[in-house]
Amino acid sequence: MAEKVNNFPPLPKFIPLKPCFYQNVADEIPIDYQSLVKRIYHVWIFYCITLVVNIIACLAWWIGGGYGVNFGLAILWLILFSPCGYVCWFRPAYKAFRSDSSFNFMAFFFIFGAQFILTVLQAIGFSGWGACGWLAAITFFSTNVAAAVFMLFPAIMFTMSAVAMLICILRVHKIYRGAGGSFQKAQDEWNSGTWRNPPSREAQYSNFSGNSLPEYPTVPNYPPGNQWP
Repeated sequence: MAEKVNNFPPLPKFIPLKPCFYQNVADEIPIDYQSLVKRIYHVWIFYCITLVVNIIACLAWWIGGGYGVNFGLAILWLILFSPCGYVCWFRPAYKAFRSDSSFNFMAFFFIFGAQFILTVLQAIGFSGWGACGWLAAITFFSTNVAAAVFMLFPAIMFTMSAVAMLICILRVHKIYRGAGGSFQKAQDEWNSGTWRNPPSREAQYSNFSGNSLPEYPTVPNYPPGNQWP
């Protein structure tokens, strides 16, 4: 079998850094769950785009008479949540469906649930949090209409991200519970240490003993002469 070489993130060749992860949904994820894993990946991408739009809106907020701390925090959220979102909740979901790992399912539920709550708070938009949500945008119309219009875009996108995250959590939970998953299974994986490097589904299916084909003599035993049945 060909060795799997890390391919994510896809960095240009002139950068001396190498990808850190191997990601191939079509190759590693069962076909029944590929669309869901891709959807979770797209939610991560959309959330990163939302954080970029939020920076632009926070800059308009600052120029229109707001506080510069919101712009600084918006940059911090992009730098922090973009890579952490991929590592902390998309990768657990990817590994959970790849190897049917209860521990990774639980990690996804806890971390992605916290991400969902944070995204809801960002959609609300409390002042001083570095997020242009509904509250910040609506209240700023009385100060600067043009800046407030810019602030509506991340408010809408944060709301869409929160809705998409909620749908993903419910779908993954339905699949996990329907397959007999439980917190006890996650504890067993933790105690046994299999959560560190769980075998893939292909490895689980191919890990059998015995001969896959019946043994035959090396030389065929043909009937003598022309005595064929």
